Amino acid sequence: MSYQGKVVFVAGGTSGINLGMAEAFAACGARVGVLSRSEKKVESAVAALNVHGSGAMGFASDVRDYEAVASALSRTVDTWGPIDVLISGAAGNFLSLASQLSPNAFKAVIDIDLLGTFNVLRAAYQHLRKPGAVVLNVTAPQAWIPTAFQVHACAAKAGVDQVTRTCALEWGPEGVRVNAIAPGPIADTEGMRRLAPDPAIANALIASVPCRRYGRVDEIARVALWLCSSDASYITGVVLPVDGGWSLAGSAGLTQAVVTAGGVG
Repeated sequence: MSYQGKVVFVAGGTSGINLGMAEAFAACGARVGVLSRSEKKVESAVAALNVHGSGAMGFASDVRDYEAVASALSRTVDTWGPIDVLISGAAGNFLSLASQLSPNAFKAVIDIDLLGTFNVLRAAYQHLRKPGAVVLNVTAPQAWIPTAFQVHACAAKAGVDQVTRTCALEWGPEGVRVNAIAPGPIADTEGMRRLAPDPAIANALIASVPCRRYGRVDEIARVALWLCSSDASYITGVVLPVDGGWSLAGSAGLTQAVVTAGGVG
């Protein structure tokens, strides 16, 4: 699949699933810009992306800072031109019962996931190639499945899903598609290190996945490549689970995994 000459911008694209997607687009010929809070991670990601030779740039910015996001996007467009693919994937998560979650901790996840997604889309809107651009948000099954220990993520990702659908509705007439991808448990990611911090939780969680394994970053990346391609040109407003069937079990998956391991300390 070729993205030769295309401009791709990935918010949160310096680690895990987001970096995997950024590298996949770069390997297909795209010029890729990434944004993340950590300057060290940004430098590392840009070095990895430059291996593919199409061009990469990075910005150490926080998605909660609208002006910083807008500046990064403007600099990307000034260098390469309009954005063909925009990915918003910055996120924060951890395990906590609602009764033990502080208002500041709840707000932090809402601000990173939901406000951050809005900031990225709102700041990018004027820079999207019209017609032809594709926006891909990264959400989670918790958006539609009430999940114990995840009230903050459930609320934030439900908002991301509605931002996705609403922008698809509003931007469709201009030729811009907006979709979301909902990864399930994915190996070797910061999210799983936080949600399955010990082997007991990890093993119980794997047992709750119908495919009986964690997914891989490259599996998410390949879906992203397809969903942002012309092969999916009549798909917009969709939230696509890529989770090995994990969400079919409802809230039982993560909840039972944590309970089996003795709860949250």
